[in-house]
Amino acid sequence: MNALHDTYTLTNGVKIPVIGFGTWQIPDGETAVKAVASALDHGYRHIDTAAGYGNEASVGQAVKDSGLPREDVFVTSKLQNSAHGYDETLAAFAETMRQLDLDYLDLYLVHWPNPLKYRDRWQETNAGTWKAFEELYNAGKIRSIGVSNFHPHHLEELKKTASVMPMVNQIRLCPGDTQDAVVDYCRNHNILLEAYSPLGTGAIFDVPEMQQLASKHGKTVAQVALRWSLQSDFLPLPKTVTPERIAENAAVFDFELSPEDMQLIDGLDGVCGYAQDPDKTTF
Repeated sequence: MNALHDTYTLTNGVKIPVIGFGTWQIPDGETAVKAVASALDHGYRHIDTAAGYGNEASVGQAVKDSGLPREDVFVTSKLQNSAHGYDETLAAFAETMRQLDLDYLDLYLVHWPNPLKYRDRWQETNAGTWKAFEELYNAGKIRSIGVSNFHPHHLEELKKTASVMPMVNQIRLCPGDTQDAVVDYCRNHNILLEAYSPLGTGAIFDVPEMQQLASKHGKTVAQVALRWSLQSDFLPLPKTVTPERIAENAAVFDFELSPEDMQLIDGLDGVCGYAQDPDKTTF
């Protein structure tokens, strides 16, 4: 069996493949269709998109064109920042499903906790959004629900009205940016951590320590970074449109980083910059 099909199990028993293919900044149309098709050809079974990426239609098309059974591909999308609140969320979800042209979604995430539009009432709008998420989940339209870029205080606020806690928190996690407080909170609450920008949006390739480890293992810097992510029990979402890189990012199951290697990477700080503060974003 392809190790890309290995899974984590969410709190509700749903299984999610341990590496996903990220589609942030991949333009809609032929580029996105080809990239997702290539990922599926190379064994990926987990595709991550968002309304905010503007490429949901291409992702859905590539999934359908692949000929794979729908249940074999795990598809994630995210609620855009302009549509928080109960009614707005239901309408936004309907539009996401129209774009994807799928019967159900495997995972739906609240993309950001505190968009500029709702900054003075984010707690209230998130509660409304989450009520809609729970209804869609209970109706079987979404197999699992979660959040993205949420810090502990956002999750604590959600907890006040939630019946179902988020199963996933997708945050920026890469060597040098490990968001320890968020990670600790999520682990204590059985929330799986997905790592977006696991290669630090490309900055990882210039880090000498990562270059040394790549040389030591006969692997690429990207492969070492993704291996570190997996051994940290994160779920990395590498993004690339190059077929060779798509294949390379999948070939991370035939080696292991030693405890010393892991310690070296864990000790890096800021080498790829840091995640944005979700309470100070300008969108």
